[in-house]
Amino acid sequence: MGMKGKVALGAVVGIVVIGAVSANAGSNGNDNGHDTSGKGSSASAGHDSDGKKTAEGKDAGAKATQKKAAFAGDGEYRVGKDIKPGTYRTTGNSDGMCYWERAKDAKGEMDSILANDNVTGASYVTVKPTDKIFKSNGCKDWEAVDLKAKAKGASASRMAGDGGMFRVGADIAPGTYRSTGNADDSCYWERTKDAKGDMNSIIANNNVSGTAVVTISASDGYFKTTGCKDWKKA
Repeated sequence: MGMKGKVALGAVVGIVVIGAVSANAGSNGNDNGHDTSGKGSSASAGHDSDGKKTAEGKDAGAKATQKKAAFAGDGEYRVGKDIKPGTYRTTGNSDGMCYWERAKDAKGEMDSILANDNVTGASYVTVKPTDKIFKSNGCKDWEAVDLKAKAKGASASRMAGDGGMFRVGADIAPGTYRSTGNADDSCYWERTKDAKGDMNSIIANNNVSGTAVVTISASDGYFKTTGCKDWKKA
């Protein structure tokens, strides 16, 4: 078993993962490895503050549907008072500077943390009714996610290798994907059953050098990718 280092504010939270050490807490600057051939549909987590797709997307500069923010990307929120329990999404984060945390109390101690993460690209998180505090620092604004809404655009055959977290069946389609040219175990991928962000959420994960191949099942909730070259459906 390896250790997945998730950086908390002022400390490091060591969380055990399956396989090896995760590159989850940062980006390896792999922009030069992006495939620019333009073949196939592409999923990307990047959007600018105006709600337009960034250069990571298939149609840079095109208008995208912009949802009203549920709450700001910087702050500490009381669950049930300041924010409602539910699933939220933030997009367009860069360099792993977005940090979120679910906490069981407001003591601010390491033992208070239920789950946390450093984010590049997009992230989903499910805030439970039993959570007391949700913290967000350096993130883009969070929007509420309607998990019952009909999925749109889930036929993407490619996704950004540093795009963050993708919802299976909504952002990307299930299937087998391949990422090539990764170096120094800096590519980290993770299949999860939900967006709670704790160890019980992880179905499988790995750190990769060279070529990575992963099959995303229709029953998976989310797929996370950090520091990888772009993924293409095999």
